[in-house]
Amino acid sequence: MQITRSDIRGVIGIVPTPATADADDWRATDTVDTAETARMVDKVVQAGIEFVMTAGTFGECASLTHAEWHTLTACVAETIGGRVPYFAGVTTLNTRDTIARARQAVAAGADGLFIGRPMWLPLDDVAIVRFYRDITEALPATPIVVYDNPAAFKGKISVEAYQALADLPEIVATKHASGAALDRDMRSVGDRIAVLPLDSDWCRAAQLQPDRATACWSGNVACAPSPLAALSRAVLARDWPRAEEISKRIDWVLAPQFGEDMARFMDYSIAIGRGRFRGAGLIQCGPARPPYTDAPAELIAGGVETGTRWAALEQEFSTGR
Repeated sequence: MQITRSDIRGVIGIVPTPATADADDWRATDTVDTAETARMVDKVVQAGIEFVMTAGTFGECASLTHAEWHTLTACVAETIGGRVPYFAGVTTLNTRDTIARARQAVAAGADGLFIGRPMWLPLDDVAIVRFYRDITEALPATPIVVYDNPAAFKGKISVEAYQALADLPEIVATKHASGAALDRDMRSVGDRIAVLPLDSDWCRAAQLQPDRATACWSGNVACAPSPLAALSRAVLARDWPRAEEISKRIDWVLAPQFGEDMARFMDYSIAIGRGRFRGAGLIQCGPARPPYTDAPAELIAGGVETGTRWAALEQEFSTGR
């Protein structure tokens, strides 16, 4: 399917990579639990989530081997079977490997690509724009979601860089970190790129810019897809009282995992995320892969509590919708 900016409406659900029981051991190979991956994707799609995206940070793009990444990508594409658009994460440490992986993802059945820039060194605006331009030259007419994560990629994409990226028709959306820059970045690209807020920020952004904030990203769809699908229906219908009500519930759910120090959460987000998925109980995520296997006990506990809250919300919305 050919995806354009106008098609970006709803929740773009980013899923983890379910792991075999030995995945936290460096000796392990072939650690993708494909049966659980397929079960997870089916649950997310059947609940009404409009897009699926893989191999972000807690999807462990940095700690999957290439063979494991390919297994994941092919399994997700086959499971979706064209029911919803699929953006495959293809982030690597350099342009050429990213292009090679992107071509393999498209060949495996992905509808589009989810791409973060190389992170060994920080890239300035010129380098950021060149990186994405090189990708679009190698894969013309392939839809791309940019990954704008200041913590992971050693800096925020600037307004000037966004305006240059908006000239590339392949770039249909950007996964944004929300915060103070969200409204500014949304205005800077106008209708050319969908700037995706975090699920808990979507209602606020959509009330300010309803014609532009047409979608959000969520890393929580493998915890509780039903309330997030309900949020999507409310925001797209501009039913602001309902959307605000659901957003307040989501804020309550997320509070334990973030605590009072967002930077500390980001340092351990993969391991905390594993705790969140275990607490939610919707999927069997398995352990995190090395080297991102551990976190302080209190942070893991916060992730588990957030997952437990997601489980309660999923029960409520899945039986009441």
